[in-house]
Amino acid sequence: MISIVIPSFNAEKTLVPTLNALIPGAVEGLVREAVLADGGSTDGTLNIAEAAGMEIVRTERGRGTQLRAGASKARGDWLLFLHADTVLDANWLDHAVQFMARVDRGERPPAAATFRFALDDEGFMPWILERLVALRFMLFRLPYGDQGLLIPRRLYNELGGFDPVPLMEDVAFVRKLKRSQLVILKAHAVTSAERYRSEGYLFRGLRNLFCMLLYTFRVPPRVLARLYG
Repeated sequence: MISIVIPSFNAEKTLVPTLNALIPGAVEGLVREAVLADGGSTDGTLNIAEAAGMEIVRTERGRGTQLRAGASKARGDWLLFLHADTVLDANWLDHAVQFMARVDRGERPPAAATFRFALDDEGFMPWILERLVALRFMLFRLPYGDQGLLIPRRLYNELGGFDPVPLMEDVAFVRKLKRSQLVILKAHAVTSAERYRSEGYLFRGLRNLFCMLLYTFRVPPRVLARLYG
């Protein structure tokens, strides 16, 4: 029923926990397949994917391009787009199943769902960032890719899929959805805080905000990708 699509580039340090969190879905028969859309990894990412039985798609590097290629290979009625450094919590499957059932039974119009953002770090700065992300969703219905995106294939196709761009593909896609077509599930997507720890929460947060502001002023995504790092 669900096809998982994961874009990757040198993700050997984070991919295993990401995949382990999906095992219950595979055991229940709800996760039909996992597709890795790889942008040219030179570490052990592909070995991990092969050992896990993932379908591997090799494509040009660029998250939008990779997601688009992975989705075209996937066969499920539902698509779950997930970053290679994001781990869904133990409750994700129950909430996802309830949401999908309501859509499939026609109890609500076709819609997409995302997860609550969390970082694998503790302290005041991670706490603040998590709440700012929650506020952003509440005000603007704007999740980023590290929150995951669960969407019916039919709706994904109707919206034209992800744009083949290196950055901001998540923002561009969710903007195609109406507010009523995007909900947040009561489960967490726990993302690696390595960038924030290595660069500093304030610096990394300001850089992300700066890139988002430039995007609203139509700066090309390829330029933003260089600034984003």
